[in-house]
Amino acid sequence: MLKAKRRKISELQLQAEKIRKRVVEIIFSSKSGHIGGSLSSVEIETVLYFHVMNIDPANPNKETRDRFILSKGHSVEALYSVLAARGFIDDGILNTYGQYKSILEGHPTKKVSGVEHNSGALGHGLSVGVGIAIASKMDKKTFRTYVLMGDGEQGEGSVYEAAISASHYQLDNLVAVIDRNELQISGMTEEVMSLEPMRERWEAFGWEVFNVDGNDITVLMDVFDKLDYNNKKPKLIIAFTTKGCGISFMEKVASWHHGVVNEEQYKEAIKEINERIRNLIERNKEYE
Repeated sequence: MLKAKRRKISELQLQAEKIRKRVVEIIFSSKSGHIGGSLSSVEIETVLYFHVMNIDPANPNKETRDRFILSKGHSVEALYSVLAARGFIDDGILNTYGQYKSILEGHPTKKVSGVEHNSGALGHGLSVGVGIAIASKMDKKTFRTYVLMGDGEQGEGSVYEAAISASHYQLDNLVAVIDRNELQISGMTEEVMSLEPMRERWEAFGWEVFNVDGNDITVLMDVFDKLDYNNKKPKLIIAFTTKGCGISFMEKVASWHHGVVNEEQYKEAIKEINERIRNLIERNKEYE
């Protein structure tokens, strides 16, 4: 059992690095994108799509599927890369990101298989998730709804209206995640709009709250695995991450919120990722 879990963790770590590489590739190719926040959320979305959610790429609209809403829609490059890795879209289509007439736009749209909602207007995603979760309860459905928010959007009042509603309607089928990388386009979140004490605020709203390392696959798997979907409480995972995670010269640098790598930076970034991929492939051989 322990060996199987370690193998699963190692496989997800490898998957995350491959997704991280695709994020860098498509942003470099298109010369546009939100790379910092995409990289910080790679592990979160990898665990959701490859470990947690009940989904079927061959039947993306099946009624019983779990729903995922990317509220921080500007970080769409990670979502597109995850959808391609999971089989919702062809990898060749991923290469068209940002090109003329491509279906892959700078924010999620329902034209793309696997995307549940057009998003990007910050502060709206949780409200949509609450609506979906209420509908699920009313229709006596068993699917769950997951919403990924940025910490910068926590300054939006609509987030807290949704938070109060989720608690009032006892939406234990709703899980929100905050990508807590502590940076937004204009600088440190605490300087732009102080967000702390975040955990205590959400607990006061009636949510069950977990603080975790959002770039650690093992920790993310453990917290999702232990969620109680029958306790009449919505859940919030505050995932402490690193903006630009996995690229040494990008990490914790605000300017990479919307930065685009030049050729030299691209080669350095790919070199760093490839080295980790090689190491993980070697490690995975131990479980064969």
